[in-house]
Amino acid sequence: MAGTLDISDAPELTLQPPAGRFGPDGGGIAARPAAWQLRPTFFADISNRNLGDIVRRRRAVALPETATVQLACCMMRDRRIGAVMVTGAEGRLVGLFTGRDAVCRVVAEGLDPETTRLCAVMTLEPDSLPPEKRAADALRMMNEGGYRHLPVVEGWHPIGIVSRGDLIAHFGRPVAVAG
Repeated sequence: MAGTLDISDAPELTLQPPAGRFGPDGGGIAARPAAWQLRPTFFADISNRNLGDIVRRRRAVALPETATVQLACCMMRDRRIGAVMVTGAEGRLVGLFTGRDAVCRVVAEGLDPETTRLCAVMTLEPDSLPPEKRAADALRMMNEGGYRHLPVVEGWHPIGIVSRGDLIAHFGRPVAVAG
C-alpha cells in the first residue's frame, strides 16, 4: 500500500465496497450495506498512550547476538511472542530477530538453527522509537515500513518491543458498523 492516511482529525472513516462485488446490479445480497463506517474511538484512544506505558508492563526479551537461532525460537515459542531484540556490546540494540527471519533466512536457506548465530540472520539496526513516543506513531511507522514489530529503546538500550497485534489487542479493533 503506497502512502499513509492521517486520521487524527477525521470525524469518521468510510469504506466503500469494491465495484461489482455484490453482482452486476451492485446489489446481489439485500442484507449487504452500501458502505461501512469505522468508529474513530480506536484511533483516539491509541493516540494518547505512550509506548513506555505499554512496554513497561512486560519483561523485555533480548538475547546477545551470539545466541543461536534455536534458543531464540524456543524463547519466542515459550513466551508466545513473534520477535526478540538482539543486543551487542554493553547491551545496545543491534538487531531484531522475528519469526519471519527464522523462516526466510534460516529454514528457507537450509541453515542449522543449532549452530546459526542471531548476528548472521537478524534484521540489522531496526527502526526503533523512544518510550515517550505515542502508540499511533509506532503504528504509523510499522505501516510505512511494512513490519510488525518495533523495539522501544532509551538511548540504544532496549526496554521493550511492541507489535501491531499487541497494540490492536490492547486498544481493541476498530468496529465496522452498517451505515
